[in-house]
Parts: sequence; structure tokens; C-alpha cells
Amino acid sequence: MRFDRLVLSSLAAADRQVALALHPDLTVVTGLGPLERAGLVSDLVGSLGPSRPGVHVELRADDGRRFAIFRPADDVHRVVDVDGRRDVTEDFTDGANGIDLLARAGLDEREARRALCVTAEDLTGEATDGERLQRLAAADQQELWPAAEAVVRHGVQLEQVATEVGGQVEDAEVIASIEERHERFEQAQEESERVRRATFLIAGIAALLSFPLVRLVGDLVVVPLAVIAGAAVVASFVTWRRSERARTAEAEALEVAGATSYLGFHLQRVNSLLGSDLGRQRFLAAAQAHRDALARWRELAGDVPAEWAIDHRRAVEASAVATSQTLAFAERDRPDGRAGETVGALVARLESLRRLGDTEECFPALLDEPFSGVDDRDLPTLLEALVSASRHQQVVLLTDDPRIGGWASAEALTGSLAVCSLQPAVAAGPR
Repeated sequence: MRFDRLVLSSLAAADRQVALALHPDLTVVTGLGPLERAGLVSDLVGSLGPSRPGVHVELRADDGRRFAIFRPADDVHRVVDVDGRRDVTEDFTDGANGIDLLARAGLDEREARRALCVTAEDLTGEATDGERLQRLAAADQQELWPAAEAVVRHGVQLEQVATEVGGQVEDAEVIASIEERHERFEQAQEESERVRRATFLIAGIAALLSFPLVRLVGDLVVVPLAVIAGAAVVASFVTWRRSERARTAEAEALEVAGATSYLGFHLQRVNSLLGSDLGRQRFLAAAQAHRDALARWRELAGDVPAEWAIDHRRAVEASAVATSQTLAFAERDRPDGRAGETVGALVARLESLRRLGDTEECFPALLDEPFSGVDDRDLPTLLEALVSASRHQQVVLLTDDPRIGGWASAEALTGSLAVCSLQPAVAAGPR
């Protein structure tokens, strides 16, 4: 949904009007103080809600149809299909409330105002999600989404395999830990046996050679043989200790699982899983695939949950577009953390309006001085991000900031936005 035109008629003098023609993408309304901005927001939201005498509006629906809503002070209120040139008032009437587009979307005027109106405080409050959006938007989008989908897909597969083999997802880490430690213990045991056999053989040979060599060479030959035998004993002791440490590590893992031996572990609550080598291997393979997918995702997105990213994919992609549009600013004069957070929070808020209410209609965003307190260095980046975001939905920026007014006047020459200054005028009536 987009506003084409808003006309406010004075109830005291019908020919006294304020008319506001809105750009389909971005309109900057300048010279408004706090009270004027609050009043215009109320009129814009109210034009969609219950009948307000003297508030007339022309709209364009998402499907391209154009409607004009007339609310004269002393006549019947009606809705006209502009292209079809027919009265469609009944389609937009909500019982006693009269013409009410908000009710069609399952909203009341208070909820709609809270959703559509965005202030500087709102953007600051949404900075946490904004940080996530900025982090994801900065990642390679071609790699990001396959990685997120892989995490979710492998997580679902792990849950399915766990259910099929009679285990739980939480068992995977315990089982993997026990399997790994048991494998290390077996390797340590094998190494210990090899070293023990070798050292016994070396010690035995040294002992056998000592007697004839003493008679042939003398007593001094005993020293190197004793050293060799001692080294063999030390090597045997070291490998034995290594085997014992591996045994202790396995015991600790088994204790976590509630078993006192590796065989006992097979007979515990996951006996149905580990009783079958095929089931165990399927479960461990699914768990490993999920861990690998999660590791890849964390390389790209840090600690942002993959599920959260998928739920906010459209906002992330929109933020990525905004980031690319403002790359030149960022490279020339990189903004501080607050600017990035504000862009992310703004994109997230705009995204929430694109499927608002029961009808999932895209509603316009009404920005009430959203960049107050932003320094001169960061403001161009935020404004460029706003222009980029407005290509996906209509944005009305209400401001009294001369910096924004000057920027908007220059940008209006390109046709990417319109600048309006509300001034009462005498007119024949709404067209």
C-alpha cells in the first residue's frame, strides 16, 4: 500500500485545505516541529482507520489498484475505485466504524500508529537486532543462506534419526565423547602392549648378553646394557601411564552417561541406539553433519542463530542492499558503531511493515525525526540507506532538521524523492 495524496479539509471552512502529494518511494516533509509531526502522523494513520471527517486520501494497493477515500464533513463518506470508476465503499466498511482499512488488516488505530511510526528512540531500542542484521548483511549472501539452510536441515535430520533409533538429540555429544575417548583408550592400550613387548625383548636381550660380554670385555660393559634396560623400563612405564589416563577419561565420559563400563554404557538408556552398529553410525553421522554445518555457519555469522537469520532473511537481504548502496560512503568515511546499528534497526523496522496484519499488506513507514542526535559524519550513510530501503516500500520522513532538508532538496532533483512543506491553501476541494 502507498499513499498518493492526502488532503485535510478544515471543518470550519470547506475551501481551506492542506494537500500533501507523496512520492511512491520517499517523501521528506520539512519544517515540522514536534507537534506538527505528531499531528501529521495521526492524520496519515487516521486516514486508514475509522472515518475521520475532513480527511481524504488517495491510495495505491500492492496489486496496483488505486482508491480514493472521500470523507466530507456534511456528506456520505465513500471509497471510489479510481481505475474502475465505481463506488466500492461496502468493500471497505467495517460495521459501525464506517470506512476502516486498518480493521481489514486486523489492526486498530493505536496498534497501527505504534507499528507505522518510527522515532529515534525506536531505532535505539532495536539496536540488538540491528547488530545481528548488520553482521549478516556484511557476510557473503551467496554463502550465508546455504549455510543457514544446512544448519536447519541437518538439525531436523538429527532429530529424525534420534527418534527413529530411540535416542535423543542430547545423546549425540555424550555418545561421541565416549566413542572418541574409548578409541583413544584402545589406541593407548595397543601402543602400551607394543612398547611392553619391545622393552621386555630389549631388556631380555641385554640381560642375556651381559654374561658373555662381561667375561670377554670386562665389567664396564654392564653400564651401557643397564642403561638400555633402564630406558626400556621407563618407556614401558610411560606408555602404561598414557593408557591409564585414557582409561580414566573414558570412565569420566561413561559416568556422565550413567554407566560404569563401556559394556554397561551399551545397556543404558540408549541401548536401543548403540545395540545396533547401523543405528549408532547413523546417529553419529547425523550429529557430525550438524556440527560441521554449525561450524561453517559460525564462521560466517558468529553467534547469530541460523533459525533467527532465516526468520529475518528479507530484512537481512534488504540490509545487504542498503550496505552495498552506502559502500562508497563507508569506504570514504567509515561510520562508527552507532550508524551501523541504526541502519540495521531501521531496515528491521521497515521489514516488519511489509507483511503487516492479517492481509499481509505492505504499509508505508512514517519516520518522525528518526536521526536526531546523529552526527554530520554518519548522517549521509543513514540517508542513503533510507533511499535504498524506500525502493521496496513507501517512506514518509517528517523532520525539522535543516541538514536533512538541504540533502532532500538536492536529491529531489534526481527524482528519487519528493520534498514537501505543508502550507494551508484555498482550494475547491479534493480531486
